[in-house]
Amino acid sequence: MIGSNTNTGLVRLIILIVVALLILSYFNIDIKSTVEKPQTQQNVGYVKDVALNIWNNVLSKPVLYFWNNIFMGLLWSAFVENMNLIKQGKTPTDFKATDLNTLPAYNPK
Repeated sequence: MIGSNTNTGLVRLIILIVVALLILSYFNIDIKSTVEKPQTQQNVGYVKDVALNIWNNVLSKPVLYFWNNIFMGLLWSAFVENMNLIKQGKTPTDFKATDLNTLPAYNPK
């Protein structure tokens, strides 16, 4: 069967989660009490603070530049134009050379 393997990834994930829960239950590990422990809450808060610090001080400027100027500016507009051509029954082969000098310069500071 050609289409029979399309949902196997989701089924495997569900089976894996069920097996993991059974193993935790077998060893008498209470997930709720573990998550509610002050030490766990403190660790999650620390990881969250570190992740936010990395995002705010390192990743946000280049990622947002890429998202706003490259993805949205170049790729998304070309995608929408080609989808409109398909909707009109035309072939989406309108490939135009993009002048990269029209992009704003990346300035991290």
